[in-house]
Amino acid sequence: MAFSKTVVEDKIEVMTEGQLQVRTKTTVLEDSVVLSHSFSRKIVVPRTKASGSWADTDISGESARVQAIAGVVWTNSCKTAYENLIDG
Repeated sequence: MAFSKTVVEDKIEVMTEGQLQVRTKTTVLEDSVVLSHSFSRKIVVPRTKASGSWADTDISGESARVQAIAGVVWTNSCKTAYENLIDG
């Protein structure tokens, strides 16, 4: 009887203003038979605001897939649109 756990980013969605919604699936197995699975989500945004100033979001801790998608989606116009969404 061997238990194992797998964790994978099984879905990455691009939202309206460039936000990336990342879904992670965690699966628990016993002898290769699925006992359970659960999901968690997080949002990765193109820009962050601190002390009134905007800066690019540090995505160095994200997976290569998230970084690759952000590299394509997060154009200057996308970043500006996100700032306008937040600032109203």
